[in-house]
Order: sequence, then C-alpha cells, then structure tokens
Amino acid sequence: MSESNPTPVATDGPPPVLPPAAKRPSFNPWKFLYAFLLFVPLTFAAEHLHWGHGFVFVMSMLAIVPLAKLMGTATEEIALRTGPGIGGLLNATFGNATELIIALFALNAGLHKVVQASITGSIIGNILFVLGLAIFLGGLKYPTQTFNRTVAGLNTSLLVLAVVGLLVPAAFDAHTTSNVSLEKFSLFVACVLILVYIANLIFALRTHSDLYAGGESQQEHDEDPTMSMPQAVGLLLGSTLFVAFMSEMLVGSVEHVTKEWGLSEMFIGVILVPIIGNAAEHLTAVTVAMKNKMDLSLGIAIGSTTQIALLIAPLLVIAAWFMGKPLTLSFDTFEVMAVVMSVAIANFITLDGECNWLEGLMLLATYGILAVAFLLH
Repeated sequence: MSESNPTPVATDGPPPVLPPAAKRPSFNPWKFLYAFLLFVPLTFAAEHLHWGHGFVFVMSMLAIVPLAKLMGTATEEIALRTGPGIGGLLNATFGNATELIIALFALNAGLHKVVQASITGSIIGNILFVLGLAIFLGGLKYPTQTFNRTVAGLNTSLLVLAVVGLLVPAAFDAHTTSNVSLEKFSLFVACVLILVYIANLIFALRTHSDLYAGGESQQEHDEDPTMSMPQAVGLLLGSTLFVAFMSEMLVGSVEHVTKEWGLSEMFIGVILVPIIGNAAEHLTAVTVAMKNKMDLSLGIAIGSTTQIALLIAPLLVIAAWFMGKPLTLSFDTFEVMAVVMSVAIANFITLDGECNWLEGLMLLATYGILAVAFLLH
C-alpha cells in the first residue's frame, strides 16, 4: 500500500471523495432477491382471482422476502449514519415489525398456537439460524472475528430474563386450574418485560451509549451511504406497508394450508413464519458479518431476539387482551426447552468476544436438529 499514492497527513478542507468502487463492493450477492418482487402483484392476483389458498400461501411468503430485503437495505443505510448500536436497534425493530404484523393478523384470525409458536421460532431462529449463518459465512472469509463481548453479554443476560418470562408462566399454569388467573399473570409479566426493554433502551442510547459505539471507528467508516436519510426512511416505510398487505394474505391462507398439506400450526409457527418474518435480519446480519462487522451483526441477531422476547411477545399479549382474544405466555414444554437451550448456547458463544466458522456451524446444526424435532412433534 505504501508504494502507491501516499495518504495526506492533514488538510483543512473536506475529506477526499473516494471513488464508488472504494465505497461499496460492486457485487451484491443478494441482488437476485429483488426479482422476487414479481411475486407481490402475483399475490394480489392470486388472492382476488381465487387461484387457491396454497398458491396464495406460497406467493405471499416469496413476496415478503424481497420486501424484507428492501427493509434491510434501508436500515443498513441508516446504520451507516448512526453506528452499530442504533443501527442494530433499527434493523431489529423494522425486521420484527414484519413478524408483529403477521402475528397480529394471526391473533385476529384466532390462530393463537401459530402466534405462540412464532415467538418461540423467532427466538431460536435468530440465535441459532441467523447468528449461526452469519458467523459461519463470516468465518469462511475471516478466520477469527471479534466483537464487543460486554454488549453481547448484556444482551444475552436480557435473554435469560426472557427465559424466566417463559418458564414462570408455564410453571404457574401447571399448578393452577384458573385460566383467568393465568391470563392476568401473563399480562403482568408482559408489562414487566416491556418496562425492562424500555430500561434497556435508556441504557443503550443514553446512560451507556459509549459501549455501543465502540466498534464504529474501525468498522463503520469503510462505506458511505448511497441514499439520503429521507430516501432510506421512505423506502423503509413503503416496504413495511407492502409487507402488511402480504402478511394479511399469508395468514388468511394458513388455516386452509394446514388442512390441505398436513402441516401442523406448530411447524408453520416455529419454522416457516419466523424465516419469512425475519428475512430482513437474516440477510442483513449475514451481509454485515461477511464485511467483518460482527458488532452490527450480533446487534441485529441477538438484539432482534431480545426485542422479540421483551417487546414483541408482551405487546402481542397486551394486544390480544384488548382484542378480546387473550394470549398467555404459557408455552409448550418442548418450546420452552428449545428456548432455554438456544439462550444457553448464545451465552457460551459470546463469552470470549470472538467467533469462527466452526461455532457458526454448531449453531446451524443445533437449529437443524430442533427444526426436524418440531416437524415431527
């Protein structure tokens, strides 16, 4: 590097403008997904021309993927301006907005088991599948990747609280005969979890924001945004709106698909809905990991899991209460076991502040075992 043009020591003017090739890789491995936008009008056509519930189910799932990718692109642009802490929060928030929308439509349709299973599936999917794929593919390019283990440790500690929020209602349900009491207790736990999540936001964005900006200097300044903030926000809101339309059609076909295809609501909720609903996190977390931005990648994967457990699940409990279709936090024993295992593994992975492809492969293998177990459960 020193044999070519030397770097200027100091200037009083604006920083030099880098050529476009230096700002961002010219090849984007996820661009092919935008071709799936064709499924958006096809889904509308399938729904209004009555092409069949199975066709609507598949088309709507495929349509959500590129829309989620657009959400991921917009949030990554915003993250380049805000740093890994807020960037990870934004990615998690708007990625989970997809699943929240799907879950609200499912609640309205009375598919409580799908909603509960989607919560479980999101937690284990983000920890095992998303994080595992990010670490694995990132590790193939960079032998050892490092991250802020203090922040990762705080996030995994919050996940332990989330496990308590699942274990205690399940234990309470096993020792009480009153559904009303369980519903009220779940509502109380939901409120406590939301308060903890708000406290976490204050911690991350105000009182200890320096912890979350630690990796910005070495990882975030190698790229510049390619769109303005209004453009990024507009893209984010527009893609979220279309995701809502697709989610309504997806949920409307679930009940028919379970009967026609012989799939259980448990499998659809634990595996299919989280994969589609969290597609933004999947793609963005993997993309930034392959750019050696593990702080942002973990902020998306583990941060999204934390948000699902401490915000999305409690919001669904509260929303169900107002809708007159109460949802409890008493999960199936097998679901609780899967969540406990996933959180324990996440704690082990983040202990030393570094990761490699073998750790990613182990996470993926664990997810594969659980996915087959839920299929046969």
